[in-house]
Amino acid sequence: MPQPVRRRVVLAVCCLSLFMVGLDNTIVNLALPSIRHELGASVSSLQWTIDAYTLVLAGLLMLSGSTADRIGRRRTFQTGLALFSLGSLLCGIAPNVGLLVAFRALQAVGGSMLNPVALSIVANVFTDPRERARAIGVWAGVTGLSMAVGPVLGGALVGWAGWRSIFWINVPVGLAAIVLTAVFVPESRAPHPRRLDPVGQLLVIVLLASLTYGIIEGRGTGWGAPVIVGCFVVAAAALAILLPYERRRRDPLLELRFFRSVPFSGATLTAVTGFAALSGFLFLNTLYLQDTRGFSALHAGLLTLPMAAVTAVGAPLSGRVVGARGPRLPLLVAGAGIAASGFVLAGIGPATPIPVLMVGYVCFGAGFGVLNAPITNAAVSGMPRERAGLAAAVASTSRQVGISLGVAVIGAVVAADEGTPPGTGRAVWGIVAGCGVLVFALGLVTTGRWARATAARVNGPDHDSASVA
Repeated sequence: MPQPVRRRVVLAVCCLSLFMVGLDNTIVNLALPSIRHELGASVSSLQWTIDAYTLVLAGLLMLSGSTADRIGRRRTFQTGLALFSLGSLLCGIAPNVGLLVAFRALQAVGGSMLNPVALSIVANVFTDPRERARAIGVWAGVTGLSMAVGPVLGGALVGWAGWRSIFWINVPVGLAAIVLTAVFVPESRAPHPRRLDPVGQLLVIVLLASLTYGIIEGRGTGWGAPVIVGCFVVAAAALAILLPYERRRRDPLLELRFFRSVPFSGATLTAVTGFAALSGFLFLNTLYLQDTRGFSALHAGLLTLPMAAVTAVGAPLSGRVVGARGPRLPLLVAGAGIAASGFVLAGIGPATPIPVLMVGYVCFGAGFGVLNAPITNAAVSGMPRERAGLAAAVASTSRQVGISLGVAVIGAVVAADEGTPPGTGRAVWGIVAGCGVLVFALGLVTTGRWARATAARVNGPDHDSASVA
């Protein structure tokens, strides 16, 4: 098989697994009422069917990324596919909600080995900077498309075959991806394997798990509750220990010097901000369409198709622009689109015309569609190619933290404004708009000459950077 064709097949395999995992992030929400009815689950148990996945995923992304760099990316990727498929199968036959939560955690263990490892495989297979930028654009488009299509596909599957079908659909896709990976994906790893850093890995897991748990549960339990305060104290303590410990390590899990690169640090903050906007948008829009407007889950999902379509078109274009002109223009467009969407939707009410909603959805889809490629580009370019797995894990972890933070903050505002119809209100949509403004500002600051100079100093002449711009 010619190398260009083989590279495209590798990209397709990675995107297939990415679509499966991204779809799982949004498709499960629509099945919660059916799960509650069949399994007799409490509201708290239903919440944990989502939170167990989020918490485990956030805690293991960094470990999985660095493990792939060390023992082999294809091997780690196949292991992740197997665990995710097994977890999906078990979720589909779970007899009670307790086992469903446990199997969701198993899914997350596998999922943590897919997103960052798939990106590092792409970064190592596509060695030409412009080709890699286009490939990352496709990869980013699949991420956005899977999240946008989730509500539509979830509503259709639940209505047609029941809630268990949303898990069973992953099994044949996962098995096919395992076989295709074995045939087409080359093995790659860091040329000089680093020593294990179990203390650093444990501290990262404790930091992310406690922080994520506190963010997720703070809204329901109360921000001043002892368990929530304790989570944030543990997270702060883990960070305070991690930073000096990693500085002293010869082979650290996380090379802190790379955060001196303004593009790399900016990409991390942009990922948190942009995905906070996404999770807030999806959360508010679901409340608005189903609770305030009374649409069915499938009808609500169909109304978001314009956003999904614009996202799917924008992401590959963004990759091409990043490869040809750098990340500034896509970041500015992303910030402007997200901010415009927030401003348009800030005035919606129970009788807002559908065309007005479509304008807001298209603006958000255009902004979010071009966001992933420059974020991913900056994250991967911030480290040498042999550390691409860890670099991708940093970006994935930032996205996960952003998703948790967006729902937590906007959910708290919604809960405090009980007199306003769900999903409406200027304050909550103003937060989405504010995220867009911040993305726009970061795009200006992190793509200038000074920012590029900091990246050059960090990478240095002796490092084989994975830059794609």
